[in-house]
Amino acid sequence: MTDPESAKAAARGSSRLAAALALLLFYGVLTIWVRGRWALSLLQAGVFLTAAFWILNWARRPRKIQTAALLVPLACAPLWGLLQLSLGTTIYRFNTWEEILFWFSLLAAVFLALQALADAAVRARFLTALLYFGVAISVLGTIQLFTSGGKIFWWFDSGYPDAFGPFVYYNNYAAFAELLLPLAIYRALRDKHRGATYAILAAVIYASVIASNSRAGAVLCTALLLAVPILAAVKKTAGARRLMLTTGTLLAAAALFAAVVGWGRLLERLRHPDPFVHRREMLLSSLEMAKERPWMGFGLGTYQEAYPAHALFDIGRIVNHAHNDWAEWLAEGGVPFLVLTLGFAALTVGPAIRSVWGLGLLSVYLHALVDYPMQRLGLELWIFVLAAAVTAAERERRQPSTP
Repeated sequence: MTDPESAKAAARGSSRLAAALALLLFYGVLTIWVRGRWALSLLQAGVFLTAAFWILNWARRPRKIQTAALLVPLACAPLWGLLQLSLGTTIYRFNTWEEILFWFSLLAAVFLALQALADAAVRARFLTALLYFGVAISVLGTIQLFTSGGKIFWWFDSGYPDAFGPFVYYNNYAAFAELLLPLAIYRALRDKHRGATYAILAAVIYASVIASNSRAGAVLCTALLLAVPILAAVKKTAGARRLMLTTGTLLAAAALFAAVVGWGRLLERLRHPDPFVHRREMLLSSLEMAKERPWMGFGLGTYQEAYPAHALFDIGRIVNHAHNDWAEWLAEGGVPFLVLTLGFAALTVGPAIRSVWGLGLLSVYLHALVDYPMQRLGLELWIFVLAAAVTAAERERRQPSTP
């Protein structure tokens, strides 16, 4: 096979792999509301089957394997769970096994994303597909919020009064929107022909977050509306005139659409005298848990079981998460596991900033200080795959250009 033919075959393979990953991400979000284990099992099976097909194809036609430093902490995460099992330090072995499978799923997805998204054209199409899917969820979720009475897709009872599309928890939806908002803004600034269209899409995403009633999401998305154009100006992503016109269009559309969905419920929540009520106590309780087992933790996936003995308050409800992902990982895995997760995040901060469109990752990391966007696989796959995408874009920027 000639070199051009090899390149074409590799491009086709990357496109197919990116399409498979996109479908898995779509499925993960569309079924994130399902309480039954079957939905999560199908998602994990899909990830592992995709990985198996890639390995078989690579064995038949070997090519360069794309690696990245972020694979190291990600590979160590499930190994830490296995160490907890082998040493008997976990208080609930079944949950720790489940969490090990969870982290292996993330590892496989990030590895596959690095292979598929190394090609710039494939990466651009992949991100476009994710953006349009996200906008569709934004529109559907906003309409559903006001018309379904808490039913998912107007059919399935969610058990909550304000389900947003497939999301039963508004903060999880807000984190999902935070990932995609910078991409829409960046495209609006860069695309000379469809800039206005992308500005409208960004405004739709922003307004949906206002409608979702997420305080942290509203604050962070408002910050992104300003931060992305400022960073784009610093990096000279677009000319000054175009930057000002597009940013003005974006802000005007965002304000208009937000007014249409209404600020009332969100403003009422923002007026709460103590925005960290209960979250503060859960954080302090999590830190008490970490003090008791600072090095090994209570076991990955065991937060709900370990928390009651350290709870500083009781409102008669089950506390299934710490409302702070970093504190929850500290309590479950100890200091070493927190270092692994922080290491993964740290490796993506620089590439995310330099890409501009990846700023949503930083927003989610900040959101994770007051909530738990990284505890459901259907959403966390989006976060980690986009981390792989900015990493692939960073590698491409660092490659010397051919004369």
